[in-house]
Amino acid sequence: MKAIDYSQLLGLLAPEVIVVVTALAILALDLLVLRRTAMKARFLSAAVLASTGCAGSIYWIATLSKPTSLLDGMLVTTPLTHLVQMVLLVLAILTFWVAVDSTFTRHVGEYSLVVLFATSGMMLLTSTQNILLIFISLELLSLSLYTLTAFKKDSAQSAEAGLKYFLFGGISTAFLLFGLSLLYGLSGSTNLSRIALAFQKPLLDPLALVAMVMTAAGLGFKIAAVPFHLWAPDAYQGAPASSAAFIASSSKVASFFILAQVLLIGFAAGGNLGWASHRPGWLPVIEGMAAASMVLGNLTAIVQSSVRRLIAYSAVGHAGYMLLGILANTRQGVSALVFYVVTYALTTLGAFAVVSVMEERCGGDRLADFAGLSRRAPLLSMCMMVFLLSLAGVPPLVGFFAKFYLFASALSGDDGTHSLLWLVILAIAMSAVSLYYYLQVLKRIFVAAARENAGAIRVPVVTQVVVCLLAVAVLALGCAPHLLLNYIQAAM
Repeated sequence: MKAIDYSQLLGLLAPEVIVVVTALAILALDLLVLRRTAMKARFLSAAVLASTGCAGSIYWIATLSKPTSLLDGMLVTTPLTHLVQMVLLVLAILTFWVAVDSTFTRHVGEYSLVVLFATSGMMLLTSTQNILLIFISLELLSLSLYTLTAFKKDSAQSAEAGLKYFLFGGISTAFLLFGLSLLYGLSGSTNLSRIALAFQKPLLDPLALVAMVMTAAGLGFKIAAVPFHLWAPDAYQGAPASSAAFIASSSKVASFFILAQVLLIGFAAGGNLGWASHRPGWLPVIEGMAAASMVLGNLTAIVQSSVRRLIAYSAVGHAGYMLLGILANTRQGVSALVFYVVTYALTTLGAFAVVSVMEERCGGDRLADFAGLSRRAPLLSMCMMVFLLSLAGVPPLVGFFAKFYLFASALSGDDGTHSLLWLVILAIAMSAVSLYYYLQVLKRIFVAAARENAGAIRVPVVTQVVVCLLAVAVLALGCAPHLLLNYIQAAM
């Protein structure tokens, strides 16, 4: 057995260690020094410390250039994993600044600790190709997200959302663990590359099919794809706004990345169990999930009166679009998926930042609460328009190019069979449907009259800066997508 170089191991794990140490430092400072100070000062201190720690972690990642694989795939670092980890750290920083003016909890140190623990779990999740560490990292992430969902202690809705999320998550974990245990039994290894060898047979073992279905079910819950999406609307609506933003952005990036790793590496040769096109065995399952997610997510979003639930069902629809990148089963498909999920995370984070302001200043997130917002907070309204139109895929915003590149990669991966053509057509049709309900929100903002005696909304300066930065990023990446896309393609 090859001796372990612990100095190399610690060097590769240093970004996660920095994040964890930062979390403990924030907790200690809040408990020992700042407990009796004003809430805004405590949140501001946590945001500054967290930003410093995450920036240090990003700097350390930037110095790691050599691809490495240690301990049978337990720790795998590549330029692509480094890119995804840096994105996760940036999203964590933005989450802290979105929460600066929040009042949902007095336990600022504990909240910051859980957010950073979730971030470290996602960083580990994206840097492994070993099913044992995948499961452990997913559990660290999941337990943190359950806690963040229920963190608003004086809200029955938050507690209910956290409990539902926990119960559904427990069931999905059982499915995932059962599927991963079957994979180990069939291959005798926990490494995804070695597991793939067990599927390189003319006829697929029935247990392998069960393992694929169980694993797809467990990971399908993490990405909120139909029929494993039932937790999402309640979690998005009941969680504190910053927690919902974190769940909708960071966890989406990590979950889709690990799903692509498992399917495209571990199930690279999944057996000829497809439909008429004789596609690998897991592809028809993912095709069904993608189609159902697009249809149910977008059609259900139409009837929502809560903007949070509308974004939640919209996220289900977007999960269906993102699955096209995996179904393409090509390098171009993976790069399109990474580009889509990163830009989607930035856009959704911005939308939740606006919703957070509305709840703090107007007391709700219903469509009626947004009436006349353009007269009460013009800058906030323009940013919300940018976010919603980008989610709908309207040019020149980044959502348009992300969808175009994703759909093009799905068609280019067909090898002339056009087996994904029907899904691309369905995705385009559902994108048109999504434009309707996004315009319903914008109609309330720009056309509907504000409530009587409704005055101007004073938006905190920090929140305005964060929201404007996100809106500028969405517009800039739409006009110049190569700024991010070239980096992703180079990392591939």
